[in-house]
Amino acid sequence: MTEILEQLRKIVGEPHVLVGEAIHSDYTHDEAMTGTPVAPAAVVLPGSTDEVAEVLRAAAEHRIPVVARGSGTGLSGGCRPVTDGILLAFDRMKAIRDIDVDNQVAVVEPGVTLAELNEALAPLGLTYPVSPGETTASLGGNVATNAGGMRAVRYGVTRHHVLGLEVVLADGTVLRTGGKFVKSSSGYDLTQLLIGSEGTLAVTTEVIVKVEPRLGEAATVLAPFGSLQEVTRAVPHIVRSGVTPSILEYIDVLAMAGITRSAGLDLGIPDDVQARTLAYLVVVLEGTDAERVAHDVERLGTLVADHGALDVYVLPSTAGAQLIAARERAFFVAKAAGADDIVDAVIPRASIPDYLARVGELAGARGALITVCGHVGDGNVHLSVFQPDPDVRHELIRAIFGAAIDCGGAISGEHGIGSEKMEYFLETHDPVALALMRSIKSVFDPAGILGPDRLLGAKGDHP
Repeated sequence: MTEILEQLRKIVGEPHVLVGEAIHSDYTHDEAMTGTPVAPAAVVLPGSTDEVAEVLRAAAEHRIPVVARGSGTGLSGGCRPVTDGILLAFDRMKAIRDIDVDNQVAVVEPGVTLAELNEALAPLGLTYPVSPGETTASLGGNVATNAGGMRAVRYGVTRHHVLGLEVVLADGTVLRTGGKFVKSSSGYDLTQLLIGSEGTLAVTTEVIVKVEPRLGEAATVLAPFGSLQEVTRAVPHIVRSGVTPSILEYIDVLAMAGITRSAGLDLGIPDDVQARTLAYLVVVLEGTDAERVAHDVERLGTLVADHGALDVYVLPSTAGAQLIAARERAFFVAKAAGADDIVDAVIPRASIPDYLARVGELAGARGALITVCGHVGDGNVHLSVFQPDPDVRHELIRAIFGAAIDCGGAISGEHGIGSEKMEYFLETHDPVALALMRSIKSVFDPAGILGPDRLLGAKGDHP
């Protein structure tokens, strides 16, 4: 590595190439609960697209693997380094290059976080609505995993907001896709191909995103139910009603107890109602007109009561905001409670009751506890798995993913595959689709240096 380290220092400057003990432990992992931290041969902190291109040219010349890293908030091992490779970290590329109010777009470097972008947008009455639950997540990382979150039921996920990208290919070539326009019918859509590719096709250096008007009025409705199945059966009626929720979440009673206790939050639900509750539906309605929001709250309350809610509560604005913030921290609550893994699966909304019943059977048969919450509006189920035996847990998760496939779903709605879900992905995905993906990978990255040992397998495991 001596020769390439010298090259890298000349490209980005000596202080921005970290080796040995200078590599902070944060760079050795993401937030995935499984897998072992890995120290790379070097952490490189580029400051521009030109520097990224030069780094990748040097890596290609020496056949050195490269893993890209944003904020490290992912849950699938997607940015975990490899021992003989370079970790390309975007701590220095955090500029908001442009906020175009007239076109309602923002142009940002990949290290910009969701919190930083929204802080800059707020004075302009705008927001970037994709909200995957961690505001320190970077836009580059969101692009890599096609991040979603609670607001996807209204606003969609990352791919619905990215209009264009600047990326660097494995050989150092810079490519621009899309632009500030909102539609195109001009050849293959390379922007959409790159979104969700987890850094295995190219390295993102700029993102053009749509932004939305900031809605000033909001109400949070909490409806307890006697079973999770009743919650999920009520959802299609909400979706068809014409009420447009910004957030439509379900939380089982164990997960709710954990997140409210962690946040020190008392929702004021009477003891007799709590005693009969096994699951909660949380709905946030937003708009620009307070009367319209109040009208929609009334309609929603009647609808959920007609479909099995034990009661309906409109939370005070402070309590509502606190509950949503606590729900966004559900991963850390489950982690603190001793969860052994957290996975997500996505299935058709109407299949959620049957899927969750099957998950309960699978957990019971293996002596495991599984708590559930998720984005019921788009079928994305989040499962905290408590089963310390790694072999039993491995087979349980395989069965959980198998059940999702059987219901017509997929093994991840937003966390991505990374290194930790790769085995399950390769086992369950259509072999024809996998072969085509590998062919695409070989065109973008013929030497297999980008993101090896994740998503599609080892760097040599493609044509």
